[in-house]
Amino acid sequence: MSLIVLIVDLPERYRQRIAERHELVVRKADEIQAEDPVCQRADVVWTNGMVGLSDAAMAALPSLALIVCQGVGYDGVDTEAAQRRGIAVAAGRGVNSSTVADHALALTLALLRRIPVYDRNVRDGHWLEVRRLDPLLTGRRVGILGFGQIGRLIARRAAGFDCEVHYHARRQVADSQACYADSPRALAAACDVLVLCCPGGPATHHIVDATVLAALGGEGVLINVARGSVVDTPALWTALHEGTIAGAALDVIEGEPGLPEGWHELDNVVFTPHTGGLSSQAFDEMVAQGLASVAALGANEPIAGRVV
Repeated sequence: MSLIVLIVDLPERYRQRIAERHELVVRKADEIQAEDPVCQRADVVWTNGMVGLSDAAMAALPSLALIVCQGVGYDGVDTEAAQRRGIAVAAGRGVNSSTVADHALALTLALLRRIPVYDRNVRDGHWLEVRRLDPLLTGRRVGILGFGQIGRLIARRAAGFDCEVHYHARRQVADSQACYADSPRALAAACDVLVLCCPGGPATHHIVDATVLAALGGEGVLINVARGSVVDTPALWTALHEGTIAGAALDVIEGEPGLPEGWHELDNVVFTPHTGGLSSQAFDEMVAQGLASVAALGANEPIAGRVV
């Protein structure tokens, strides 16, 4: 049995599932202290890609052997420190890919068809006077930045709307029917809907900047289900205000939780609170994979989904 320190929010039924098999203690990330007897004994930390785990926190956990990241991302974990300290890091593979892909399409349709705006107006007693000739998704050119499992699932869904699919990734995918663009700017210029599903981290920091947004153009829209850090937020603010692009749908934003000052006023943006990867099906799989990683640690067996 392992002692697991849980430092992210997890619904009670999943906490119970973990606690049935292991000793589970809940702490906030900033409560990891070397003086805490629990931290002295804990051999597993359960986190996610956003909260991660720092080198300083690892130093306060002398018995730590495994960091479990629920979900696909692990960019918030100091992987260099983990490797130096001999701590394994495991993340889910494909656990929420379908959920994120579904959410990307939902955001796209909500933005193009102005569903949140119409909903608010109908609730306020307006009807015919608020209707507009809003664009379709069908037949549009969809660009996907990041073409891993999530990107390919988004491409399949977009193909169902008879969209022409383009993509950019670190390397060209040989077996894809989608059109390859050799840079984010070239991808933006080739599409009407630009969907971001690339990993976070230094390599993609502000990969979508003012030049990419300008290439997307005045009828283009941006959909972000990746990380807030991949978009230059001030550049996006300017593009939305000046009509450089038509709109954006954001599941993530720099500095989350919450919105920067003034963003609440924007009528050409749809927001969701970083829920793109959240579904009951995805969480079932996340917790199952996390428990499998902890079991493998206890049995001294190879850890599935190990990234460090």
